[in-house]
Amino acid sequence: MNKGAAGGVPGLKLPHFALEIIEKLGEAGFCAYAVGGCVRDCVMQREPLDWDIATSALPADIMRIFEGYKVIETGVRHGTLTVMVDAVPVEITTFRLDGEYTDNRRPDSVEFISDIRRDLSRRDFTVNALAYSPAEGLIDYFGGLDDIASGTIRCVGDAELRFYEDALRILRGLRFASVLDFDIEPSTAAAIRSCKRLLKNISPERMAKELLRLLCGTRAQAIIGEYREVFFEMIPQLSALDGYPRHGGTDAFEHTLDTLSRVPPAARVRVAALLHDVGLPLTFAEGPDGAGYFTAHSLAGAQIARDILTGLRFSKKFTESVCALVEHHELNLIDSPVEAKKLLGRIGPEQFFFLMDLMQADAESLSPEQPGRAEAAREMKRHAEQLLLRGECLTLSDLALNGRDLMAAGIRDGKTVGMILERLFRDVLEKKVENRRDALMERARLIFAAGV
Repeated sequence: MNKGAAGGVPGLKLPHFALEIIEKLGEAGFCAYAVGGCVRDCVMQREPLDWDIATSALPADIMRIFEGYKVIETGVRHGTLTVMVDAVPVEITTFRLDGEYTDNRRPDSVEFISDIRRDLSRRDFTVNALAYSPAEGLIDYFGGLDDIASGTIRCVGDAELRFYEDALRILRGLRFASVLDFDIEPSTAAAIRSCKRLLKNISPERMAKELLRLLCGTRAQAIIGEYREVFFEMIPQLSALDGYPRHGGTDAFEHTLDTLSRVPPAARVRVAALLHDVGLPLTFAEGPDGAGYFTAHSLAGAQIARDILTGLRFSKKFTESVCALVEHHELNLIDSPVEAKKLLGRIGPEQFFFLMDLMQADAESLSPEQPGRAEAAREMKRHAEQLLLRGECLTLSDLALNGRDLMAAGIRDGKTVGMILERLFRDVLEKKVENRRDALMERARLIFAAGV
């Protein structure tokens, strides 16, 4: 397992916009540090996604110091302002202690303080309880550097208290373990399991965001398998797969995880892999031969997936794409360039490759039961890559002539024009005519003369 190398400590390289903010706060007489995930990522020699600054300056001081900048009052009640530096948003938060958390998400009140140690003590995990300034170097009161070096996710202080304060930390801990390829320390792991029911207090949108990032991590399969009861709390429909026998006695949930590990780390296909067999338990039937079959389980699964994704407030576009992958993951593939071209034109290249990835992973996971399906998916991808490389006609808009050309040639009826274009497109796909304007026009005249 890859663990986090603590390279570059203690002298971390901060981007100019973070340095500018720290310097301006320092010039005004306040302490300021880069904190949290951005420091962790720098220590691990990863590129931070965003930058957070903690300071002894009060919100009113921050507003005054950055008067000439665009300042957004992101969460001013909790001491957070966003300052734009060269179009880069940087969150600046006053050192604080949190009051009681009655909603398991946000503190009812905060107390502004001037002590960085006390501020860091309220944070979720030791690897995120790091601070850095050019003047003082790296500050680590809670063993974050050691945990990065050993690849460990550990709560700061009492783990159950941290999760009762903010239940989203349960999913954040799992996400960090998946993305960073870390293990979860035993007492933190036990608290994740004992506090899992608190997830009901988290908004679906927040859970969905963490789920996507976790699914695209290198350890997604292992983390979901090890903490399955936590994920069943979030997606109860998955629990029916746990221990459920699939073809050849394969455990359906283990097959799901294995399929997940075989698809690329892209959100859409990873979610589809997670949900591709949710319809199995509803569609089991015993055939005349006494064997068990799952008739149309992909159709049932697509509807269940739609319910799950709608409940988690995923966008309509994302939901429909994932449901289409689930619905068609058992498509009967005909291995040929023509069929690849038809499917490419119908669903588009991105969805095509996601579908082939899912079908290949599903079949490989069930191998040697379905070796032909895996090979067919691989060949279809190869055909598609060649078609795209050659720039071949894949949709009506790729035809070398259009409706205006046909109308200019005397075919005035719009419905007839549409039917001729569809026929021309099909003929090009089947290589009955070349995609050249003169050849298509000649073909169109013959089709029109024959009464379409």
